[in-house]
Amino acid sequence: MKKTLVAYFSASGNTAKLARTLATVVDGDLHEIQPKQPYTAADLDWHDSKSRSSVEMNNKAFRPEIANKVDNMEKYDTIYIGFPIWWYVAPTIINTFLEQYDLKGKTIIPFATSGSSGMGNTNAELKNSCTGATLRDGKRFDASASAQELKKWTDGL
Repeated sequence: MKKTLVAYFSASGNTAKLARTLATVVDGDLHEIQPKQPYTAADLDWHDSKSRSSVEMNNKAFRPEIANKVDNMEKYDTIYIGFPIWWYVAPTIINTFLEQYDLKGKTIIPFATSGSSGMGNTNAELKNSCTGATLRDGKRFDASASAQELKKWTDGL
């Protein structure tokens, strides 16, 4: 029996809203990726080159620690992975999440929120973190995307 997981990291709540809707649409389990050290507003200030998010995104090898794990990851065949777009890619905490599991044989499908940025170089940045998995092209949505819009997207995958 195939199982679906919708895992997401949300800095401001926008991705969380989208992930909850997507989990309902695909009848999947929901998992919030929680950073071990939560991000503050100052950490997320991308105008400040010394902010935590700026420092992390300028060092692609950096892997923020995660406070929680998915139990029984082996039971999932399809993993939708959600995040806000940072610097035209996924935040490096998404790499941390993917790299802590054996993803062999799984399908990974990114989805993102952003005010205006597209997916950019997301898949190229995530590819090495998805060893053994099939990494599908992802899609950016407005946080207010409807269940109907998400269903149309997932039906077309």
